[in-house]
Amino acid sequence: MIILLLFAFISGLVTIFAPCIWPLLPIILSATTSGGHKKPLGITLGIITSFALFTLTLSYIVKIIPFDPDILRLFAVLVIGFLGLTLVIPRLTQILEGFVSGLSSRLASSPNPNQPPSTGFWSGYIIGFSLGIVWSPCAGPILATIATLAATQSVNWQIILVTLVYVTGVGIPLFIFATVGSHIFTKSKLLSPYTGKIQQIFGIIMILTALAIFTGYDRVLQAKLLDAIPSYSNFLFKLEGQSQVKSELEKLKQGEMPIPNPNTIFTPTQPMDSQNASGLPDYGLAPEFVGIFKWLNSESLTMTQLKGKVVLVDFWTYTCINCIRTLPFVTSWYEKYKEKGLVVVGVHTPEFEFEKKTENVQGAIKQYKITYPVAQDNDYLTWRAYNNHYWPAKYLVDAKGHVRYFHFGEGEYERAEENIQKLLAEAGLNGEMPPLELPDQTPKAELTPETYLGLSRRNGYGENWTLGGDWDSRDEYIASKSNSFLDFKFRAAKVFLVITPATSSDIVKISVDGIYNKTLTLSEARLYTLVELSQVGTHLLHLDFPTSGTKVYAFTFGD
Repeated sequence: MIILLLFAFISGLVTIFAPCIWPLLPIILSATTSGGHKKPLGITLGIITSFALFTLTLSYIVKIIPFDPDILRLFAVLVIGFLGLTLVIPRLTQILEGFVSGLSSRLASSPNPNQPPSTGFWSGYIIGFSLGIVWSPCAGPILATIATLAATQSVNWQIILVTLVYVTGVGIPLFIFATVGSHIFTKSKLLSPYTGKIQQIFGIIMILTALAIFTGYDRVLQAKLLDAIPSYSNFLFKLEGQSQVKSELEKLKQGEMPIPNPNTIFTPTQPMDSQNASGLPDYGLAPEFVGIFKWLNSESLTMTQLKGKVVLVDFWTYTCINCIRTLPFVTSWYEKYKEKGLVVVGVHTPEFEFEKKTENVQGAIKQYKITYPVAQDNDYLTWRAYNNHYWPAKYLVDAKGHVRYFHFGEGEYERAEENIQKLLAEAGLNGEMPPLELPDQTPKAELTPETYLGLSRRNGYGENWTLGGDWDSRDEYIASKSNSFLDFKFRAAKVFLVITPATSSDIVKISVDGIYNKTLTLSEARLYTLVELSQVGTHLLHLDFPTSGTKVYAFTFGD
């Protein structure tokens, strides 16, 4: 944990050099052209407390009080715009400072009548708090893990501690920057004759910034800066990509459990001592299905109701290529053994926000011919009950309700079916049948890894892929503007991309090495197959997006 805290602090410190913080710096300078000597401290504390508070708690707040989080951006627009206006119109500054001074005096336990009208702390804090709402740091693995766990409401004291250490690192250089700026503008004899004009210029900057936030152009600007200077993102991922840091991050994701290898059986508890006919280990009682948003293909089910049956619990999400490649086996097992006593429950746990929509999941159920019960686990409650961390993940439960077998990722199909037959036989249900003869599509070659495009989990940017034209970068995805394009150097035979079109007539134009060309119509939000080549190789993919609003999330690859 000490190593992780150290790297979190260093990552926070170097954020001052990040392109994504540069749009904030003129506003911070603007705010320091007026006010008292404590204004830099107020700005700094406002930014870091606001950012930490909303990063860690927004998912909880939205769950308790449903509202559109963009309302917070509107609040920031109003505050920053108004404070900019006070710099442009000096009389408004006097009124605001008088109001804040009076408020802080009433809040003080023993106000000093000789104290100056205002130290500037509270006005600075209000500015900083507003900036913290709209600021999206250049996220490396540490911050991406914090954001992911917060989004799935898995915050614990360790996550809070890492976040506090990170924002402390952010705060130190910000405070120095704000203090130096304040000193230059309030103490410099060279600038003092022009203080009024300087304040008005910076006031206009703040108003323009508020307009940029309102229109979403602040995110475009951040993306452009990252496009222009990809070296920072590469540096951050190398800094936070140390093996010790990765190990500590996995412990955060998984509590203090050991790191599972996706290709091996993971045993979260020691197998119970038991004698059974199948020879399979017993890992204890299977968790219940909890927090299910909606059941599809079935009425609601419980593990208690299913006792006497053999149950295969399959965690999946419909845009995951690894899940898609396993579905032919899962659906075939269900059709083959359902009359023998097997029940399959597909627990659909969404990776992206649009995957929470019931109609999208229903479309996938129809597309992949899924007839077994599917539980929408939109809040990750069943996922967490199983302490699961992978798509896909399979848990085989015996007739007594005990978990007897795990497998994460693709492959091991013969062993899984063999264990289904063993547990059916153990329960006195005759399930002995010839095994399925389906092709195993698990990639055998070394391929380009899964690549996320959104800010919260972005990886490989500047090394494997770059953007051209205007893009709107968000936490989960990037959205095209008119005539945007994307280039990706990949190693694979097949390329897949999760896409949400703005309309049913959106298209993407695809070329590989300038030779392989096709145009794809994007009819719905799902995983699309972009490229299918005859063999694995290294190629350059070029994607053209002629229209605005096409959202792209993550690339995956096949052989």
